[in-house]
Amino acid sequence: MLKKEWIYREILHQLESKNNFFTQKDLAAVCSTSIGNVNKALKPFVHMNAIDKKHLGFRVIDPRKILFYWASFRRLEKDIVYQTFVDMSVREIEKMMPPCLFTAYSGYKFRFHSAPADYSEVFAYISDETLDKVLEKFPKSRKKPNLIILTMDDHLKRFKKIPLAQLFVDLWNINTWYAKEFLNELEGVLNGILE
Repeated sequence: MLKKEWIYREILHQLESKNNFFTQKDLAAVCSTSIGNVNKALKPFVHMNAIDKKHLGFRVIDPRKILFYWASFRRLEKDIVYQTFVDMSVREIEKMMPPCLFTAYSGYKFRFHSAPADYSEVFAYISDETLDKVLEKFPKSRKKPNLIILTMDDHLKRFKKIPLAQLFVDLWNINTWYAKEFLNELEGVLNGILE
């Protein structure tokens, strides 16, 4: 995942907590990048009137623009480090997973204790240290994958549960009919938070 995506994730996550004023210096520190990179990442949002940039920081005017901008260029497949077919139900796979951050369908289910549709795949972010456990439990198969493992970046490791914006952009990038069901439900939740 690109560092600018860490910045977008952090902004949108802080908006969940109703923080609406940011400094480039603070974002650079939290996202382990330079102030120059933060300014470069923010540039499109100035032009599309998503943020109001001031001398000492900026305020978010339209968080949906940030969310949809990120979703439109997010490339989930670039973060896939392992995928395989597991001859088990998704619930059994979820129970057998080592420590991880579930995203997509499982992430939604565990975050909201419900699922708007049945689903057939498990997506999870795994740290490099935990990947070997996944490889041991779920050997490689040539069948269509139903377990998709994504690399967990250092910024994402800070979170105990998947940030809502990350969940949204991941679902946005999955091509199944039921991903749309999850997205519709999640967009309703985000509309209440990102107002």
